Amino acid sequence: MRIGIIGAGAMARALGGGWSAAGHEVLVGARSAGAAGELAAAIGARAGTITEAAGFGDVVVLALPVPALREVLHAVGDLLVGRTIIDCTNAFAPDTAAPEGVTAFVLAEDAVAERVSAQAPGAHVVKAFNLCAAEVWEAKARVFDGRRLAVPLCGDDETAVRAVAALAEDLGLQPISAGGLHRARYLEAMSVFTVGLWFAGHDARAMFPPLAAAFAVAD
Repeated sequence: MRIGIIGAGAMARALGGGWSAAGHEVLVGARSAGAAGELAAAIGARAGTITEAAGFGDVVVLALPVPALREVLHAVGDLLVGRTIIDCTNAFAPDTAAPEGVTAFVLAEDAVAERVSAQAPGAHVVKAFNLCAAEVWEAKARVFDGRRLAVPLCGDDETAVRAVAALAEDLGLQPISAGGLHRARYLEAMSVFTVGLWFAGHDARAMFPPLAAAFAVAD
């Protein structure tokens, strides 16, 4: 599969490196030609501009800070028509109401994935890979407590969701179809909550029992 990655940071390195190693054609595009070239050389990909990355991929990954999305999507919007977009972004901001010395976050913007979809009409947006830091996706560990690390996917186009699910499998991850794009805002909220717990030294996974013990009776 041809994958265009817009961005040259840690997430671009983690995902792009994994997909390049899995045999996919990857092109990294960034505003800095030097950064794109350095990352591409490190992960065995091609380097180019943001426009070239948008036009190259069957799948285009937005591995950017949220504040940069508007400008980038304005520049490449027409090139994204008919393509699958992976939005792995998070709009984190410090929680100024947290007690002194506690690292915590809030969402600086709700429903980023829905905004991406509105700014790229004709593209098929899938929210994915936003719950964990890039270092997790880059690490070799994939099974924890006997369970393969899962990636929830939210998107409206079934073909696009299947394509992203296949890419998650190529990274050794377990894709989970989590509903339409309107549900992506819950993934974004979940990320800001769980990451805050991790930063505070709490095991967020301990909140959830395994499936066999996760039962409830409808009211």
